[in-house]
Amino acid sequence: MEKRRVVVTGLGAVTPIGIGTEAFWNSLKAGQVGIDRITQFDTEKFKVKLAAEVKDFKAADFMDVKSARRMERFSQFAVAAAKEALADSGLDLSKEDPYMAGCAIGSGIGSLQSVEREYERMTTKGPNLVNPLFVPMMISNMAAGNVAIHCGLKGKNINIVTACASGTHNIGEALRSIAFGDADIMLAGGAEASITPIGVAGFMQLTALNTTEDPKRASIPFDLERNGFVIGEGAGILVLEELEHALKRGAKIYAELSGYGATCDANHITSPLEDGSGAAAAMRFALRDAGLNPEDIDYVNAHGTSTHLNDLSETKAIRSAFGVAADKLAVSSTKSMIGHLLGAAGGVEAVVLAKTIEEGYVHMTAGLLKDDPECDLDYVKGEGRALPVRAAISNSLGFGGHNATILMRKYEA
Repeated sequence: MEKRRVVVTGLGAVTPIGIGTEAFWNSLKAGQVGIDRITQFDTEKFKVKLAAEVKDFKAADFMDVKSARRMERFSQFAVAAAKEALADSGLDLSKEDPYMAGCAIGSGIGSLQSVEREYERMTTKGPNLVNPLFVPMMISNMAAGNVAIHCGLKGKNINIVTACASGTHNIGEALRSIAFGDADIMLAGGAEASITPIGVAGFMQLTALNTTEDPKRASIPFDLERNGFVIGEGAGILVLEELEHALKRGAKIYAELSGYGATCDANHITSPLEDGSGAAAAMRFALRDAGLNPEDIDYVNAHGTSTHLNDLSETKAIRSAFGVAADKLAVSSTKSMIGHLLGAAGGVEAVVLAKTIEEGYVHMTAGLLKDDPECDLDYVKGEGRALPVRAAISNSLGFGGHNATILMRKYEA
C-alpha cells in the first residue's frame, strides 16, 4: 500500500519545569532550570545531590484515587500526559473505531520504587506479604497498558524499551503503524520516574551523573566543563493521526511527522561510538524516510546529555550527517533545563519539536557558558531565538548503542 502521511494533532507533557504543555513550553522559553536538591529520598550517603523532579504532581487531578493507587509514578505520568494530549487533539474516541486507535509508550526502567519497597517488605515481613499487584505495577509496559485502559484504545499497543532512546523509538514505530495502515490514531511517547536510591546509586556508580551541587552548572550540554547528566522524570505524549483522518474532522495540526531512522552502534553497552557514525546513520535514514536533504533542516533537538562522550560524539554525528549544512543548523538541548528523563526524554523532546515548528521559536541550551572547541556547532547559547523552522529532527541515543531520530516538518497540503 502507499505510505500514508502522519500528523501531530495533540500534545501532553509532565515535566520538572511544568505540568501541561503550555506551562512546560513557557518555562523553556524563559530558560527556567528545573534542577534542585533531591527530595524523594535522603541523599546523605550519596555523592549525587541533585535531580530534576516533577513538582506538585497530584495523580488525583488526572484519575480516580483507586486507579492512582494501582499505578506507579511513571504510569501516572503517562496517563496524565496522554489525557492532556487527547483533550488537546479534540478527538472524540467514542466516534472512532477503537481497534484503529492504539498507543506506543516506552519506559526505560519501569518502577524501581516498587522493587525497592517490595524487596524490603519481603526481607522484613516475608514473601507472603509482598503486594499481589507488585509485578503488574512494576513492569515497564504498564505505561502503555494504563493509557489504553483509561483512554479506551483497543488497537496496537506496544512498549519498546531501548533505554534512553525508548520514547523516540516508540514515536517512530507509531509513525510506521499509521503510515502502513495498522492504525489511524496512535498515542506515542515515553514516561519515566526513576529518581530512587537504587536508580541514582546505579547511575552514580557508572560515573554518569554530575556530582556538583550547583543546579545552574549541573546539566550543561556542550559546555567545556560538562561532567555528567542529571537524572530527571516525567512524560511526553503525542497524538499522531493519519492526515486525511485529521483533515476530515478539522483537527489542528502542529506538524507533520514524516521521518524516522534507527540504528545500533554494536560497540559498547554504555559508550557511544566516538566518531558518531551510528547516530549519523540514524539521522540520514530519517532524512531519507522524509524525502528531505540536509539543507532542508533548520533545527536539531540534540540528545545533548551533558556527558563528555555523548556531546562530542553527537557533534561529530551531526557534522557527518549534514556536511556543510551543519554550520547553518540551530542545535539545542532540552536536557539543559529538565535533566535527562531517560525513557521519557524522546517523548518530551518530541513535544518540544512540535512546538518549535508551530511557533517558530528555538529554545536556548541553558547553562552553556564555556565553549568547547571540539563542540563547534550553533548550540543556541545565551538565549532562545525566533526562527522559522521548516523541518527539524530530534535525536535519542541509549545504552546498548541504540540510536533513534525522528523528523518533523511544517505541514503543507
